[in-house]
Amino acid sequence: MDPYQYRKLACAALRCRLTSVLTFRSSHRLALRPLLMSENLLSIPVTTIKGEQKTLADYAGKAVLVVNTASKCGFTPQYKGLEKLWLDYKDKGLVVLGFPCNQFGKQEPGDESAISGFCELNYGVSFPLFKKIDVNGAQAHPLFVQLKQQAPGLLGSERIKWNFTKFLIGRDGALVKRFAPLTKPEELTGEIEALLR
Repeated sequence: MDPYQYRKLACAALRCRLTSVLTFRSSHRLALRPLLMSENLLSIPVTTIKGEQKTLADYAGKAVLVVNTASKCGFTPQYKGLEKLWLDYKDKGLVVLGFPCNQFGKQEPGDESAISGFCELNYGVSFPLFKKIDVNGAQAHPLFVQLKQQAPGLLGSERIKWNFTKFLIGRDGALVKRFAPLTKPEELTGEIEALLR
């Protein structure tokens, strides 16, 4: 066996081992921390960008796409795709919720009025937007703390890596999946349609 083939085989074995460890770690962690989404997640208070108090229970019976957003990010054009998802599926039971965050490269520096105006003017955003929050660290909003615990990212990390990380929640309030910022909104249509059947 030449060195290249040996290295390739060793990498494949390591990937297999790592996958089994992560699968065990993830399932073991979920077994240790059972969380009834329909009770806990839905009761967390959130504040709209206009200052209204809500909870996810206000969207009971709907599939919910939660996204941390920013106005000055390379992924900001995803607002257009998020708005399209909202318009295409809102009458079928989907709600898109945008949570502005300034933790990644200070790419959401404006206040709520500036954020709302920017989104409406540049992308025609009509889906619900919320007050600017932190998604990581000691001041992380409880909603994102719960979402990250239930759907860890790459290699089991709970930390959100960048703007436009997406969490899809089913009609029953159970978290379905976490999507990386690189996942474009239009790539979620299959998952969304499956939830809305």
